[in-house]
Amino acid sequence: MNLHLLVKIFNAACVCSAMVLTGCVKLPEEQHTSYETLTLSRETVTAPQVWSATVRGAGDVSIVSRVTGTLNEIRVKDGQRVKAGDVLFVIDRRSAENSLAHAQADLQTAVANRENARLEAESNKELAEQGIISDYLLRKSLNTLQSAEAQVTQAQAAIRDAELNLSFCTIKSPVDGLVGNIIPRIGDVIAEGTMLTRVAGVNEMEASFSLTESQVHALVSELGSLEKVKKIAPPMTFRFKDGSEYSEKGKITSLSGMVDQQTGSITCYVTFPNPKGELFSGMQGSVIMPIEWENVMLIPLTAVVRIQNKVLVYKVGKDSLATGALVEIEELGDGTRAAILSGAEVGETIVAKGAANVHEKDRVIW
Repeated sequence: MNLHLLVKIFNAACVCSAMVLTGCVKLPEEQHTSYETLTLSRETVTAPQVWSATVRGAGDVSIVSRVTGTLNEIRVKDGQRVKAGDVLFVIDRRSAENSLAHAQADLQTAVANRENARLEAESNKELAEQGIISDYLLRKSLNTLQSAEAQVTQAQAAIRDAELNLSFCTIKSPVDGLVGNIIPRIGDVIAEGTMLTRVAGVNEMEASFSLTESQVHALVSELGSLEKVKKIAPPMTFRFKDGSEYSEKGKITSLSGMVDQQTGSITCYVTFPNPKGELFSGMQGSVIMPIEWENVMLIPLTAVVRIQNKVLVYKVGKDSLATGALVEIEELGDGTRAAILSGAEVGETIVAKGAANVHEKDRVIW
């Protein structure tokens, strides 16, 4: 018996066996699963866009030493409320006072030299007119007078510098606000540029959040410039970490205007009034902007299936079979809905809930 004939006999035996089994055993029926569906339509809705934000005082300033010296006095405490002009720290003034005294003495010397040079120049002018001395000597004395006048000007500038350095020994708050952590202690030698504390402005607070590069591009394409964002942006809400919302509304007041190379975003600032002092620097939460979506096809996020960097939904045909379709969406920011930008049409039906469990060509009953 050749090999070809053996294969035919084996296949025939399998068919017969299958027929026998089919007649004896009842095969399981095809299982159909029901899914919620949605017929796409266009509508206009308002949905919140939420960004994580960090609060700081609109007038927050770093208090830094402008001179070197020993810290003699600390006149405030951590968290103390201060007004602009209140004294915060006093640094040993003796060195600055000595510098000022030297500068004042140098000015007196320069003034005396200038007067001597003026007398000589006036005398040489008379002698030159009488032909007693040459023009060379006259010009030389005039040059000496100009040099003496310049030395007086330099000495006056040195006094102003010395007075400024002396004023830096008494460090005052430039704004109304709350004192942060005080870093040095009395007796510490403070170098120029040393950070002493921060004063957080409390009358107005800024909540900063980031816009992605794609969001920035979309805004510029739509509005023409980021400056228009500040003009047309609706009032914004600050949400605390516990979920409660701040009673005062905020307004976008500034944008960084430069994309951060590390994060690929720009920073926006929303200013909130803070009459009751409920907002503090360093506080974290969210800012919420109500955005109106006009004439968009909305779907629940439960209808979305993400595969790597692609997004698809399952469309349901007249034959009740599900077919995957790639779409482009943008989430509304409420955590539940998205707008379909492309890949689907009004009137089409999609699986609205449980899409992650659907397989291609599954039969959908509704």
